[in-house]
Amino acid sequence: MAGRGHGPDFVEALARGLDVLSCFSERRPVMTLSEVAAAAELARPTARRLLLTLEELGYAAAGEGGYRLTPKVLDLGMAYVGALGLWDIARPHLESLVARTGESSSMAQLDGSDIVYVARVAVPKLITLRVEIGTRFPAVQTSQGKVLLAALGSDELDEALTTASRSGLPRYIGRTAAQLHDELAEVRARGWALADEELAPGVRSVAVPVRDGAGVVQAAANVTVHAAETSREVLLEQHLPLLLRTAGDISGEWAAWQRRPHATVQPGTSAAVAT
Repeated sequence: MAGRGHGPDFVEALARGLDVLSCFSERRPVMTLSEVAAAAELARPTARRLLLTLEELGYAAAGEGGYRLTPKVLDLGMAYVGALGLWDIARPHLESLVARTGESSSMAQLDGSDIVYVARVAVPKLITLRVEIGTRFPAVQTSQGKVLLAALGSDELDEALTTASRSGLPRYIGRTAAQLHDELAEVRARGWALADEELAPGVRSVAVPVRDGAGVVQAAANVTVHAAETSREVLLEQHLPLLLRTAGDISGEWAAWQRRPHATVQPGTSAAVAT
C-alpha cells in the first residue's frame, strides 16, 4: 500500500494513515497492532504511531483484542455524500418507491471495479447479503454496477474492469469479456440493467441511472427482491417503471440543486457575493 506515490506533493504520511483506516472491515472490525502493520504493509513502529494518532483524533479506539474504528469515521464518508446533496434529495423518493413496491431500494456509485452504497431504504427480507451505507460489491455482479460501467467511456471501462475488487468477494467468472461488453452495450441502449442471482443466490435486482445537472450518470438506483418471492416479470413490468420515474425525479431535483445560487462571504467583510 504505502510507498506508491510519485508526485512531488504526495504526502506519504497521509497515505499511510488512510491505509490504516482501510484495513478495517466487516470481517476485521478489531485488529491487533501486528495485524494492522501486516495489512497496511507498514513497520510496527509506524503502524503504532498512526494508530495512536487516529486514537487521539477520535477515529480509532483501543480495547480488548486490539483496535477498532469509532463512529467518527462515518463523518468522512457522510461529508462526501452530503457534499453531493444526493442523499437528502434521494431519501423521500426512495422511501416513496419502497412504500409502493414493498421492496428495498438503494443507490450506489462506482469506485474502481466496485460499487459503493451511498443511500438505502430497506424492508425486512430474508436476503443472503447484508447491505448498508459504505458496503461495496464487484460492479459486474450487480445491476447498479452494470448501469455505472455502461456509462463509462471505452478507456475508463477497460481500466475499471482490470482493477482488482476491494469488496473481499472471490473473483466472479460468469461471462467472457466479449459477453460482458455486449451486455453493457445492451444496458447502455435500453437504460436499465438486471442482475439475476449473480451476486448471491436469491438476490434479483434491476437498476437505472441517476444523472447530474449535466446529464452525466453519477449514481445508479435499484430495486432488490428475493428471487423466490418475486419473478423477473413482476420486477421488470411492475417495479421497473416506478424505479425509472423515481430516478428521473431524483435526477431532476439534483440538477436543480446543483444550479442553486451560492453565497460566498469575502474574508474580512460581511458582504455576500452570489455565485
